[in-house]
Amino acid sequence: MRLANKRCPWLVPTSAALALASSTNVIAAEEEPKKGPWEITLGAGAVNLPEYIGSDEYETRGMPVVSVRYKRFFLGGAPGSGSPAGIGAHLYEGESFRLGAVVSVDATKPREESDDESLRGLGDIDAAVRAGLFSSYRVASWLTLRASAMTDVSDKQQGTTANFDAEFTYRPTARLTLSGGPGLTWADEEYMQTFFGITDEQAARSGLAAYTPEAGVSVVRLSVGAQYQFSRTWFAGARFTAAQLQDDATAGPIVKDKNQNLYALYFGYRF
Repeated sequence: MRLANKRCPWLVPTSAALALASSTNVIAAEEEPKKGPWEITLGAGAVNLPEYIGSDEYETRGMPVVSVRYKRFFLGGAPGSGSPAGIGAHLYEGESFRLGAVVSVDATKPREESDDESLRGLGDIDAAVRAGLFSSYRVASWLTLRASAMTDVSDKQQGTTANFDAEFTYRPTARLTLSGGPGLTWADEEYMQTFFGITDEQAARSGLAAYTPEAGVSVVRLSVGAQYQFSRTWFAGARFTAAQLQDDATAGPIVKDKNQNLYALYFGYRF
């Protein structure tokens, strides 16, 4: 395990890394009653995650916790959006069903050739801009189903992914919220090729065998979390995700460990 690059010590995990984690926001604040047109949450934390998706080495990064909402519009994270940092709008909000749209930008490159000796000759995967939709359906007070789909709109060959998650919630006390549940990520051929494949050109440069994965489920995961409300404004929490790469995502030479985990600790202030 090592610390993230000091050139950018406060990083939001890229969407590639977040495919490992639940598509829900790290803050379980979606069901908080609205007190006015503005809702602002600020905080910080740390996340421990693989250096790149498929790596067997981990790094720790600083994690800003930012969520600003004005009426239907938001900046930062939104529960279930599949994006840790973006700008978007809640298009529909009913008692049980919600639908929104978001545009997000990676804070850093999902993978650099210098991350590992085995990546030499493969080149970097550049940061991308993605646009998509997200939705949630509250089946009961303790169960919410979520789905999101994000597409690369910046021509970085990162395709389309879709997240599906079920989140169970339990409040043993008025201040403590426990949550968790299973999820999976589906990815199209373009995404799979960029993150797990080897083109003929890359094979010639790296000496690795060419590999062309197909579209399919790339990750399955199980997430658990806890959040404690110290007062009406201050809170802290922790989240753990056990994720496993699937099928064609594991068959190429890049992946060193199909088990990919993520740990996060955070605190914040809700205005």
